[in-house]
Amino acid sequence: MSTTAREPKHDGPTASFRHVRLELAREKGHPEGDRHQGYDLVVPLDASGHLDPVEWKAHQAACRVRRFHEHEADQIGRLRRKPGGTWYFDYVEGRDDDEIGFRFGAERFVPGEYVSISHRGVMHTYQIKRVQEL
Repeated sequence: MSTTAREPKHDGPTASFRHVRLELAREKGHPEGDRHQGYDLVVPLDASGHLDPVEWKAHQAACRVRRFHEHEADQIGRLRRKPGGTWYFDYVEGRDDDEIGFRFGAERFVPGEYVSISHRGVMHTYQIKRVQEL
């Protein structure tokens, strides 16, 4: 008699996951940008560098974000997606602390490109400094 063993569900990162480093770009008050303000993301990217919603859906718990700022404690959260496709960072479930990624679904996460994130109601631009395999 043979039995079929079930594979355990694996919710960890797959080969498409990348560590993406975002640093504050030039803006008023930061004419040179600021490498001490930004985000570290662990996210699935497709071959062209776009966020992969299929991989995200299958491995949501592995999609992490760390917001860093030299004068504040780091915030650790998750990458989430609203119905309709808006990507956002969620730090504490149920709290009004979400940060919205502006057009993240259309952005390419490749070094040198820029993305915008709404933090506390103010839009800031970040440069993608690094994209590397885990």
